[in-house]
Amino acid sequence: MTRKLLVTSALPYANGSIHLGHLVEHIQTDIFVRFQKLIGNTCYYMCADDSHGTAIMLSAEKKKQPPEEYIDAIRKEHIADFEGFYISHDHYYSTHSEENKQLSEDIYLKASEAGAIKTKDIKQYFCEQTKLFLSDRFIKGECPKCGEPDQYGDACEACFHTYDATELSNPYSVYSGEKPILKNSIHYFFDLSKFKTIIYDWIQEDHVTEPVKNKLEEWFKVGLKDWDISRDAPYFGFLIPNTRDKYFYVWLDAPIGYMATTRHWCDTTKKEKFDTIWKSKEYEIHHFIGKDILYFHTLFWPAMLHVGGYQLPKKVNVHGFLTVNNEKMSKSRGTFILASDYLKHLNPEFLRYYYAAKLTSGVDDLDFSTDDFTNKINSDVLGKVVNIASRLGAIIHKYGDGKLSSISDNASDMIDAIRARSDKISEYYEALEFSKAMKEIMSCADIANQFIDSVAPWSVAKEDAPYAIQLCTAGMNAWRYIMIYLKPVLPQIVKGAEELLDSDSLEWKDLETVIEDTPINKYQHLASRIRLEDVEKIIGQEA
Repeated sequence: MTRKLLVTSALPYANGSIHLGHLVEHIQTDIFVRFQKLIGNTCYYMCADDSHGTAIMLSAEKKKQPPEEYIDAIRKEHIADFEGFYISHDHYYSTHSEENKQLSEDIYLKASEAGAIKTKDIKQYFCEQTKLFLSDRFIKGECPKCGEPDQYGDACEACFHTYDATELSNPYSVYSGEKPILKNSIHYFFDLSKFKTIIYDWIQEDHVTEPVKNKLEEWFKVGLKDWDISRDAPYFGFLIPNTRDKYFYVWLDAPIGYMATTRHWCDTTKKEKFDTIWKSKEYEIHHFIGKDILYFHTLFWPAMLHVGGYQLPKKVNVHGFLTVNNEKMSKSRGTFILASDYLKHLNPEFLRYYYAAKLTSGVDDLDFSTDDFTNKINSDVLGKVVNIASRLGAIIHKYGDGKLSSISDNASDMIDAIRARSDKISEYYEALEFSKAMKEIMSCADIANQFIDSVAPWSVAKEDAPYAIQLCTAGMNAWRYIMIYLKPVLPQIVKGAEELLDSDSLEWKDLETVIEDTPINKYQHLASRIRLEDVEKIIGQEA
């Protein structure tokens, strides 16, 4: 029975370029989406730019542009970068949209009707140099729990403790670097404790992994805090209904952007109805996020969906951060690598494969090592996979007039062994254990290569060309299965394989068939080996 899924990645902030850290999540999501489509499920991938906030307002002012013009240019740049890495969004929108405004106001008003909105007179940090109240992301200081410096005003990236900005030690403004002052302001709060049972029950139903659940249990023990959902003018965003100078905090309307993107897509394509996706159980909602925004997606977001009358997510999948050569991404060290800089020097599918070979369902950080990357790509993608087609294709065209024959009798064990891995590979893709899936697939490539090396069709062809073509036909069928397995990860290389095999778009169900007595096209270059010096060109680029 086929399933229906709506899948999202966290929304990139429209105040900077896409870098290799963003791509961990978007490649992970894209592989999952492509796998679902490959096995025949209905799966739509929604994303958008997170386009509100003080930072965007200030950046637009610096460029002497209206914020709308500024975010539109960033969105186009983001789309180009994602397309460069074959990220297959079904729709990529913006949170600065009429759909998002309407949905945000609707959820807020429903929360207000439910008694979940209250006001408080609070003390908030104010930057005297810029004359701006400082939201959590624009004040830094030392974590009140572990003492880690340079932590934002909402949560520590080192120990994951959450706190109020006023609890930071030695706070300073991100804008000016100066110590801010405390100033009174009326703010609107979402009473999260009203939804404690709803959220807790949802967490117990395996919508997150066990380690994530354990972290959430810690937050429940401490107690759920009221959530400040307002920001003072000047601010680029949506006005809170019935106010004149209070705006929705960017984190209120950002996740609603998933829904707004869906609504815009539904309205423009007519492929599905919005309520069918977000209000019925017909679709599964799957979110992919980094561990730094866990709090928003597993506590606030389920509460917002519930009070708004929408279904809660089926899965919230959480990944770790990216390091480069075992160091935190850093502009000063040259390890803050932009997607566009990578694309100038290296094949985007190599990064897709490398991330896949390292990604698990857990929240451990992932390291981009230049040495390991070079060796992994040359060994796996080039040495084990692409090499099969280049070797066998040449023999088939030289000795078999470019046509496959039947599969040789001695190849059945090899073919069966590769096809037998399909269930396990499928399970690993579904469970986001991509590294295990890649190991299984490379094991299939090893089986195929061992068979090809043992029968040496290049030698057999000189004495018995028809038999050599049978051996090559067996090898090409094995390669076809490997290409099907790799299609979620290497879509462009697999497209080249489909053209070589003169085949329609390969699908998972094609693992049940063999191709015999059919012409194939001449081998066309699919990928080139890389050198360490080529990889090192992306390190140290100006960010």
